[in-house]
Amino acid sequence: MNEILPAELNNLLGCEPSTVLLDVRTPVEYAAMHVPRAHNVPLAALAPKRLADTGVVRTGEPIYLICRSDARATIAAERFAMDGFENTVVVTGGLLEWSNAGLPVERGEARGKRLERQVWIVAGALLGTGVVLGHFSHPWFIGLTGFVGAGLVFGGITDFCGMGLLLAKLPWNNRVP
Repeated sequence: MNEILPAELNNLLGCEPSTVLLDVRTPVEYAAMHVPRAHNVPLAALAPKRLADTGVVRTGEPIYLICRSDARATIAAERFAMDGFENTVVVTGGLLEWSNAGLPVERGEARGKRLERQVWIVAGALLGTGVVLGHFSHPWFIGLTGFVGAGLVFGGITDFCGMGLLLAKLPWNNRVP
């Protein structure tokens, strides 16, 4: 997997009109803010061979991938590699780095909650539920808090959030605003 800095990709987009940039965030996230010329293909619905069949991507040509931070884009690059696409390039730091560098973005009306906030809400609810049930019902429910806590620590260390990937598949995250 290759990587590119946001400023380098911005220059490339200006010089090469055929450059393919896929934003693998949810449609809600994409509608709130995205890189101009980026095509929204949510990670939850990513099918590299179908994208090739429809002409969105071409085998052998570079496919640039962006998400919020670069974690989902890395997973997308791995999926492309499994389907025989060897020339995928992940935008280092994702849209966060892109916007921090002052590069152009298109903004829309934010509807719904960002995926990150949804993870916080669900994790907090599960932690609270585990504590209450562990205290009033059965002590084994405290294990739920340990499981969620371990998942949060794992996500913080690896930048991989399984709960976020599951939440991204829910209908309200895939509805185009």
